[in-house]
Amino acid sequence: MARLLLVCLGGALGSGARYLTSAWALRAFGPDFPRGTLLVNVSGSFLLAGIMTASLQSEAFPPDLRLFLAAGVMGGFTTYSSFNYETLALLEQGRLAAAAGYLLATVLGCLAAAVVATLLVRWLAG
Repeated sequence: MARLLLVCLGGALGSGARYLTSAWALRAFGPDFPRGTLLVNVSGSFLLAGIMTASLQSEAFPPDLRLFLAAGVMGGFTTYSSFNYETLALLEQGRLAAAAGYLLATVLGCLAAAVVATLLVRWLAG
């Protein structure tokens, strides 16, 4: 039960952070392209890869902290469902190039962010 509560608490924090990040991106960049979700998913992929790499290479991350941060905070922060919905909305608006760009930017951006975080954490760990 304690581990479930850790995931729930982390998820609440991650969801709040996602909302604030997306709201900031909307104000900063406007509504013409889903930059908020892209920012959330790419930065979330970077952070999740960093958390997992660090926690699997070091005893500094006990299993409960890894669960709180990875499944909880990052699970609440990143959002595949919003990405999926926004891609579909771009397609329905006839914005095929924007939809394709968003799809590629998300998939390749998230993968690249995870690779960079993994390599960075491994390099920092020595």
